Amino acid sequence: MEATTRPGAGSATGDGVAAAEGAIEVRRPADGSLIATVPIDSPERVREVVEHVREAQREWEALGFAGRRRWLGKLRDWLFDNEERISELMQAETGKVRADAELELPLICDVINFYGENGERLLADETPSPHMPAIKVKRLRVVYRPHEVVGNISPWNFPLILSFDDSIAALMAGCAVVIKPSEFTPLTPMEVVRAWKEDIGGPAVLDVVNGIAETGGALVDACDFIQFTGSERTGKAVMKRAAETLTPVSLELGGKDPMIVLRDANVERAVNGAAYGGLLNTGQICLSIERVYVEEPIYDEFVSRLAQRVSTLRQGTDTTSYEHDVGAMTSPNQPAIVEVHVEDARAKGARILTGGRRRDGPGEWYEPTVIADADHSMKVMREETFGPVIPVMKVRDADEALLLANDSTYGLASSIFTRDFHRGEELARRIDAGAVNVDDVLTHYLTLELPMGGWKSSGIGYRHSAAGIRKFCRVESIVSPRFPQGKADPLWFPHTPRKRGAIRRAFRLMNARGWRRRLGL
Repeated sequence: MEATTRPGAGSATGDGVAAAEGAIEVRRPADGSLIATVPIDSPERVREVVEHVREAQREWEALGFAGRRRWLGKLRDWLFDNEERISELMQAETGKVRADAELELPLICDVINFYGENGERLLADETPSPHMPAIKVKRLRVVYRPHEVVGNISPWNFPLILSFDDSIAALMAGCAVVIKPSEFTPLTPMEVVRAWKEDIGGPAVLDVVNGIAETGGALVDACDFIQFTGSERTGKAVMKRAAETLTPVSLELGGKDPMIVLRDANVERAVNGAAYGGLLNTGQICLSIERVYVEEPIYDEFVSRLAQRVSTLRQGTDTTSYEHDVGAMTSPNQPAIVEVHVEDARAKGARILTGGRRRDGPGEWYEPTVIADADHSMKVMREETFGPVIPVMKVRDADEALLLANDSTYGLASSIFTRDFHRGEELARRIDAGAVNVDDVLTHYLTLELPMGGWKSSGIGYRHSAAGIRKFCRVESIVSPRFPQGKADPLWFPHTPRKRGAIRRAFRLMNARGWRRRLGL
C-alpha cells in the first residue's frame, strides 16, 4: 500500500507524520508540541497480534451473544467512568474543542447499547420456506457465522468513533478485532484497548497496532475482513491489496455532501444547519456540508445571514468552560489543501464573506470561512475540502439544484431544507447519495436503525442497522431433511428415459405459466 495524504478523513498510511527511528511522534495540533512517541509495529509484529486474537476468537464466538454483550457492557461502563480523561486525551491529539471531543464517547456507548439490544435478533438464524413443492420436505436455514479476525483501519478525524463504531459491531458478531488507528491520533484508541485488556480484563479478542504504510498493508494481508475509513485513493489501494487474498472489504471513503435550500425553507434554520453541518469538528467530517445550493429568491438573504452567523463563531482551544466553537485542524497536511481550495475560488470570482485565511502562530488553524457565488469550475465545489469552509452557489430552481448536487464523483450524504417535508422526501429520491436529511443535517448518523454508507466513490458497504453487523459474518446455508429419507432421490443416478420424462413433466408443471405450456400441449 502506497503512502498517501488524504484530502479528507485522514490517511491510514499517510505522509507528513513526524517519525523517529521506528516510532511515531504524536503532536498537539493546537500548538505543535509533542504529546507522546509511539513505536511502529513491524509486519512481523502485526502478524503476531493477529494470530494472538485469532486464537481467542473461537472461545469468544462460543461464549454466545449474551456473554459477548456482557463484556461490551463492561466496556461501556468503563468509558462513562473515564469520560473526562478520554475527552482530554482526544482533545489533545485532535485539536477539537471540548464539545466536539465529548460527542464521541456517548455515541460509541449508544452503538454498544443498540447492538446489545438488537444484535441477537439481527444475527438469528433465518428459516425461509421453500418455494418449490418438491423441496418442502427440507428444512432451510440461513446462518450468520463471524469472520475470525477483522482489521479496522481508522482515520484521524474521529479517533474513538471510527475506531470502535464498526469494531463494536464486529465484536458483537463474534469476531476478533485488530485496530490500526491513524498515525496522527493513535492515543485514544490505544487507551481504550489498554483498558479492555487491563482494567476490564476482557478476552484477548481486541488489540491495536500502530504505524503507517507497511503496518497497514501487513494488517490487510493477515486479517479475514477489512474495514477501512479514509481517502478514496488509499481505499482503492486497500481493496487492491485485499484482492490478492480475496479478503472482503467495507470502505467508507468520504464525500462532498450537498445541501439544497429551497425558496420555501425556514432560512434561519437552514443557516444554522449549514453552519453546524459545515463546521462541526472544524469541517473535518466525511458527512460535512461541503457545498450549498440556494434557490435565487432567498439566496442573498441566506448568504448574508450565514456569513454573519459564522463570523460569530469562536475559534480556539478550551476545556469544560466551552468558550470555543471551532477547533484546530488535526492533520498538519490539511490546512494547505483548504488554502488551495479557497484561493482557487477567490481567483475565479467567488466572494469570501468571512474567514478565508490561515491563522498566524503555532498549530494547524484555518478560519471558519463562507464563500459566496461559488460554481462548479472551482475546486471547492468539486474536490473534498475537509475543512472549515462553506461554499454557496445560487440556482434557479430545485431541478438545477438536484442536477448540480448529483454532479459529483461522491455520494455519501446530503440535505434538503424545505417546509414541505413531503416534497423534500420526493426530491430525496432523486439525489444520488446513500442518505438524505430533510430539513436537517447529519442526523442520519445517529439513527442506528438505518444503514449508513455511500454511493459512487464514497465507498462500498454500510455501517449501522442489520447491514452493519451482518457484514462481519459469512452467510452459511444449511439444508436438512424434515423426515427420514429413502435410499436415493429422483435426481440421482442412474438416468433412465422413464425417470427423466417424469422429472421433465414435474418441472414443467411447477415452472411453466399457462395450462397449455404446463401440460406440454
